[in-house]
Amino acid sequence: MKHKYCRHAKPHFHDIHEECGVFGVYGHPEAANLTYLGLYALQHRGQEGAGICSSDGKLLYLEKSTGLVADIFTEKKIKRLTGHLAIGHNRYSTAGGGGIKNVQPLVANYALGSIAVAHNGNLVNAEQLKQRLEAEGAIFQSTSDSEVILHLIARAKDSDPYERIAEALRHIRGAFSLLFLRESELIAVRDPFGVRPLSLGRVDNAYVVASETCAFDLIGAEYIRDIEPGEMVVINHKGLHSINVLQGNRKAFCVFEFIYFARPDSYIFNNTCVNTMRKELGKQLAIESRVDADIVIPVPDSGVPVAIGFSEESGIPFDFGLIRNHYVGRTFIEPKQNIRHFGVKIKLNPVRDILKGKRVIVVDDSIVRGTTSKKIIKMIREVGGAKEVHMRICSPPTVGPCFYGIDTPTRQELIASSHMVEEIRKYITADSLSYSSIEGLKKIIRTPEDYCTACFDNNYPIMFPRKKAEQMEFIFA
Repeated sequence: MKHKYCRHAKPHFHDIHEECGVFGVYGHPEAANLTYLGLYALQHRGQEGAGICSSDGKLLYLEKSTGLVADIFTEKKIKRLTGHLAIGHNRYSTAGGGGIKNVQPLVANYALGSIAVAHNGNLVNAEQLKQRLEAEGAIFQSTSDSEVILHLIARAKDSDPYERIAEALRHIRGAFSLLFLRESELIAVRDPFGVRPLSLGRVDNAYVVASETCAFDLIGAEYIRDIEPGEMVVINHKGLHSINVLQGNRKAFCVFEFIYFARPDSYIFNNTCVNTMRKELGKQLAIESRVDADIVIPVPDSGVPVAIGFSEESGIPFDFGLIRNHYVGRTFIEPKQNIRHFGVKIKLNPVRDILKGKRVIVVDDSIVRGTTSKKIIKMIREVGGAKEVHMRICSPPTVGPCFYGIDTPTRQELIASSHMVEEIRKYITADSLSYSSIEGLKKIIRTPEDYCTACFDNNYPIMFPRKKAEQMEFIFA
């Protein structure tokens, strides 16, 4: 999703976009309504479009559109989504581009009936699979990599529906937390690396599955456990059945879920609290990069718990020196007269009484291109009246793009891939700049060997097709 200011497309505020969110319900008379609420809680994971597919045991019903959840699903549309089971999806396009045709769930009819899919993640070999399928006569209705999965299921030969799904998934590589809806059952699958979170819960006598547990809290559901990497969970009239369908040689949980994407009130990756993790990141950052200052302020919202942790560890007071406008739409008409820092001020505005004459530490989650950080610092000086501005980043330098479901820029656009920290400091005009170290990051994560840190160290856990690897200028053994 590229926000537009006037005629020129400009990047999202953080330059890193949310990926998708999925939610599913089995065994509840208000399945569609609960799915709507679940997607509402997961809105932060994608604002481009949303959809819900429900079933009454015989037929699948689908409603989807571009836009935000609350705007898409009117009471009339929810009533059309009948049945006791449903899946839903919030979309941010990481592959395939935007538009209604790529909004999920995607629904298809095949030899064993109807099936819908909702996918969080990204397939690194989707392009090669699509070319092969098209050569064999497949016709694609979208440009989403998720549709490849449906074609593979339809072409599988086994008469058992679960083996068909398993066979299809053995062909794909990448990150995928998937929800499938058949006429009378809900199926959840997680890739063998467990890159994206996926949790199982219960409300009343119904089962629920979601990308994050904050969706459970809204509907009063109880967290049971994570869907395990490589696991398929089938939920139908017989209850819950687990099948280990995909073997992996390691786990590769996305560390950026903790740093930026997941909501602070969620518990992900074996029930770890995101807010607590971010505060620990802030404390570790303060230990590694002490500086004399008068105040610590966050770049909201992901920077807030990190800045609190930084303040607690350093003893420097915390305050909200930047106020965020939470009601920003997707499109702006920029006034004809030139307004300084307009693009940033749409989202953030400094509080002059807090910042004037102060030595300020600004805490953020990451620096991607550096353009936004530069504008924020300039605004804090010129509008806020700060005496000094020290930038502190709770992640290590982002040197590699993500191919597993996060829409990061290309390697050439990542400022840290080609510039040293001091060069970045000069570019963003900070008085000082420090990042968290990879060692410091791993120190506060339980079982750090189970996490993917490719965006910080270029150690990609999931192999790429040769063509993509060559494009990335990497050599894989």
